[in-house]
Amino acid sequence: MERKIIFATSILSSDFSKLSEEIKKCEDAGADRIHLDVMDGHFVPNLTFGPILVESLKKVTSLPLDAHLMIEKPQKYIKDFINAGVNLIAFHVEEYRGKKSPAPAEGVYPRTAIDMDEEKLRETIREIRTKGVKVSLALNPPTKFFAGNLADELDEVLVMTVNPGFGGQVLISSTLEKIRDIRSKFSKDIKVDGGINEKTIKDIKDAGANVFIIGSYFFRSQNPKEALQKLKKLL
Repeated sequence: MERKIIFATSILSSDFSKLSEEIKKCEDAGADRIHLDVMDGHFVPNLTFGPILVESLKKVTSLPLDAHLMIEKPQKYIKDFINAGVNLIAFHVEEYRGKKSPAPAEGVYPRTAIDMDEEKLRETIREIRTKGVKVSLALNPPTKFFAGNLADELDEVLVMTVNPGFGGQVLISSTLEKIRDIRSKFSKDIKVDGGINEKTIKDIKDAGANVFIIGSYFFRSQNPKEALQKLKKLL
C-alpha cells in the first residue's frame, strides 16, 4: 500500500522574532503542515510556548497546525489547544503509565513506560476526536510497546527518533526497528520526529513512516525550499 508522503516543518528551529515570515517560508517551500513542539520544562527539559502562540499562528497560515504536546498531564490542556485552533494533537503514552511502570525520577529524561492505563488513554483520545481534531499517540525512544488495542481510534502514531526536548539531534538508529514493528500492526500514518535529513530519510521511509517532521534541516539551510524539495526527490 502506497501512503501519502507528508512533510511538517517544525517552528522550534525557526526565528521567533519574525515568525510570520518563517511560516511564509514553510508555505512557499511546499510544506503540508506546521508542527508545533509544545514543551513544559517538566516532561522534557525545555520550555517553549502554549495556546496563545497557536492562536496567533492560526491568523497567518491556512496550513494545518500539528501540535506535539511534550507536557505532563496533557488531558488538562487539550481544550485550550483545540480552542486555539490546532488540527491535530499528539500526546505521549508515557503520561498514561500503568501499574507496572514506576513513576519517573526527577530530572531523568527521556521518560518511558512499560505499560499503560488504557482506560484513561482512551478517554483523552475520544475527547480530542469528538471535537473534530485528529489524534496521534507519541512514543519516546525507550518506550518499546505500541498501544495496538487503540489503533482504530488513532489517526497517527508519532515515533520520536531522538530524545525529545531539543532540535538538531542525530537520529537514534535503533528506533527504525520500532517503526517497522508498528507498521506491521498499524495501517494509518506513522510520523517521525528527529534527525531527518538527506542521509536518513530513505531508511525512515523504508521502515514504514510516511509523515516527516523537519526542523533544523529546513530552517538552518541556506535555501529551505531547495532543502525540502531535495528530501521529496529522495522519496
